[in-house]
This record gives sequence, C-alpha cells and structure tokens, in this order.
Amino acid sequence: MPGPGAHMMYAMGCGLGMTSMSNGRFSPHHTVVYTVNAFFGPDIGCFSEWVGSLFGGSADAFGSSLSHLIHDPFLYVLLLGIPLSFLYSRLSSYLLQTHLLDSLSRLPLTRIQCFFLISAGSFTHFFLDHLFEENGKTTMYTWILSTGWWQSRAPVNPVAVVVVGFLCVCLIGGFVYLNRASASISIKNKSYQSMLLIISIAILYCFWCAIQIYWVSPRRPAVGEEADLGVLVFLAIYFFLPYSLCIMSMSPKSPDPNQIPV
Repeated sequence: MPGPGAHMMYAMGCGLGMTSMSNGRFSPHHTVVYTVNAFFGPDIGCFSEWVGSLFGGSADAFGSSLSHLIHDPFLYVLLLGIPLSFLYSRLSSYLLQTHLLDSLSRLPLTRIQCFFLISAGSFTHFFLDHLFEENGKTTMYTWILSTGWWQSRAPVNPVAVVVVGFLCVCLIGGFVYLNRASASISIKNKSYQSMLLIISIAILYCFWCAIQIYWVSPRRPAVGEEADLGVLVFLAIYFFLPYSLCIMSMSPKSPDPNQIPV
C-alpha cells in the first residue's frame, strides 16, 4: 500500500507544478496543507486504530470505529473538514507573520481555501489507495474492472459504435467550434464553455454505459471490452475533482493592499 513517501511526494510534486503554472497563486502554503491532508489526513483514522490497539479493550474498539469513520474520502471531509480549516488558516497566518513560509500574495489562507485543500488532499489520498492497496483488489478497483467485458471477446454492437462515435465526434467538433478564432470571446470564456462541453459529453457517455451494463438484460458490452464507465467515474472523483478544488483555492491575482498583514 502507498506509504508516507508515495503520498507526500505525489501531492507535493503536484503542488509545485501548480505553483509554477499559476505564478505563485498556488503558494507554498497551499502545497503544505494539500500535502499534509493527502498523506496524514484520512490516515488519522488508521493512526487512532494503532494507538487504540496499544491499550486494548474499549480503546481498541473505539480506535477501530474511528478508523472506519475517518479513513473515507467523504466522511473525512464531512467530519473534520470545517474544524481543520480553522486550524490550518490560523497556522498559515502564523507561518506568514513569522516569515517561516513565503506567499506571493502576502495573505494567509482563508478558511474556505483550507477547506478546498483539505477536500482535495482527501481525494488525492484515495486516488493512490484505491489503485495500490489490497493486492489490487480494493472495492473501487474491482468495481472499475467490473464495468468492462471480460467473459470472452466482446461482440460487435453496431448501436454502440454509432452512439460512442457520435459522442466522440461531438466532443472534438464542439471543442474546435468553441475555440475557433473569435475576437469577441475571451480565452477564459472559451475554456469555461469547453469544460461544460466535456462534462456534458462525459455525463451522456456514462449514462450510455450504465444503461448497457445495469439496465439492458442480458448485459451488453458498452464500449467493446473497455471499462470506460468505471474509469471515467474514478477519474472524475479522484483526479479531476481534487485538482479543481486546488484551482478554486488559489489566491487572487491582485490582493487588496489593505488586507496584507504587517
């Protein structure tokens, strides 16, 4: 299973990449909070289970129960997201005032920024856990593979070819159309519209796959032998969502001088 090195180096490397691409709007403060929660965050539950096992009895049972609650990508955020956001915001202010950690904006992280980073760290933690734990037989990974067709060579389904081909053409064609040369539309608006296009096609694509897998009887291969439904859902939750949260946590380009701490 991924240990401290894998979790921290992956998250910190991603944080440094976002710092470079954002010209400092994703500051070292962002990277530290994101990295800590990508490693030790959900594993607080496992740590409590280990501490409880040292004492045995009711402490062991309590630690085990706490582990099941906290070592979860969603419950960790729901249970500890808000209290930890207050803690990390105060810590960011202290690190900035004592000049222990630099920030381009000269502003500490707000509570909402910390909440986004805590959430992103939690999902990033399980991005590695779901793929590299339990000898590759985690519940999530098993479900991803179950959305593929492994019984035999997948039969050719002409309807699937038409539907999938149509959606892919709409994705490429729509992207080209939205990003055509036009002085009246800004790059930011084009990017926003393109993102809406991708999300819309992804929803339709997943809906098609779900119908073929869970609705049609007998089940038919949705996209040949490919496990596209599982892959898309997994990437949406554990890859694209945490990076979207990191982007949402970025500091503004032009901070208010009146808010800069002395």
